[in-house]
Amino acid sequence: MTLDFYQQPVAMSDAGAQRALFKDLPRDPRALAAIVQGLLMHEHVAPAYGLTLSGEQHAEAHVRPVDQMLRAIAKRDPRPLSAARAAGERQVGVCRHFTLLHVAMLRSKGVPARARCGFGAYFEKGKFVDHWVTEYWNEPARKWVLVDPQLDARQRELFKISFDPLDVPRDQFLVAGDGWRLCRSGKADPQAFGILDMWGLWFIASNVVRDLAALNNHEMLPWDVWGPMVRNDAEVDLGLIDRLAELTHDPDAHFAELRAVYDHGPPLSVPPTVFNAVRNRAEAA
Repeated sequence: MTLDFYQQPVAMSDAGAQRALFKDLPRDPRALAAIVQGLLMHEHVAPAYGLTLSGEQHAEAHVRPVDQMLRAIAKRDPRPLSAARAAGERQVGVCRHFTLLHVAMLRSKGVPARARCGFGAYFEKGKFVDHWVTEYWNEPARKWVLVDPQLDARQRELFKISFDPLDVPRDQFLVAGDGWRLCRSGKADPQAFGILDMWGLWFIASNVVRDLAALNNHEMLPWDVWGPMVRNDAEVDLGLIDRLAELTHDPDAHFAELRAVYDHGPPLSVPPTVFNAVRNRAEAA
């Protein structure tokens, strides 16, 4: 039941009218990650490729659904997706876009996959930085495996990555709920979790809600805000996030409750309108 839920492209991961672009792609997660890297450029890592992005390119990072991403990619360059685009000709996004496109490709090939929102330990020493990765079901190993489809050769060099990005260790990427549990138990400092000038328990709590949504096939932008997300530690509903952290730590074991709390619990599900915190405005989800 759980694998079936993550095997079909739906909502954000549905290529829609662009699904024919996936037809000739391989099934292998490693090969698909390389293809994603040839199609996308990370908004904030672009300078490492010698790029200065235009305002129009930065705006691409606010695109939510895969079908819209694919439409822009194909309009710019009609070649098959397996043809890597020049760095300056790639669709701009952030980690979530790399992950969502990778998930969409895997699902189109019948491989169960899901996006996970959390924190990477490999970008800044001593910090757990806001990040998204793919989690796919490795059938031969009978387990879920983390993949960082953003880390191409340039970024592996830039961030001095020593592990295989196609099998990210669980201590190198913490799903948001695991980061929350570490901080609540006193084993980690909440001020080490976040991004830019935003750090602390409130930020972790917001990512727990985003991870819950992603596990319910609603992979939102990292700066989309709704429901119980707040901007300071004092306002966080600790009991609620404690429970969500437990559910998202092992989503397969708690699948029925994870679905129920999202659909029928507190206002956790993604509403028709969310607040885009980067653009400082409400937008249709």
